[in-house]
Amino acid sequence: MPRPKKCRMVGFVPDNPCFHPQLHNKDEVVLSIEEVESIRLSDYLGLEQDSAAESMNVSRGTFQRIINSARKKTADALVHGKTIRIDGGNYEMSSTKPCCRRHNGRCSRTECDKCHENK
Repeated sequence: MPRPKKCRMVGFVPDNPCFHPQLHNKDEVVLSIEEVESIRLSDYLGLEQDSAAESMNVSRGTFQRIINSARKKTADALVHGKTIRIDGGNYEMSSTKPCCRRHNGRCSRTECDKCHENK
């Protein structure tokens, strides 16, 4: 039985959770919040993988797997005209920015008891 995943630290949750091509296609690719954070740290902010991994509180190897998955999904969406939806993941906010969309940021983790009550 594999051990449970640790929460990945993220400093950003996008306000716009969905991007779609001009010619609407019902196929979609789902990026997790930690995949978006890996793209933000590596590609947008230009951090080295060691620094980005430390920022997310994961090993360099784990960061590399996350960023590779995010890049592959993004490329698939761009090449095939698929919708990109940002949803889910196993993360914890590293800043004071609200993470829980259901409770207006009153919890610090995505898997809080309040979120489970309303499912």
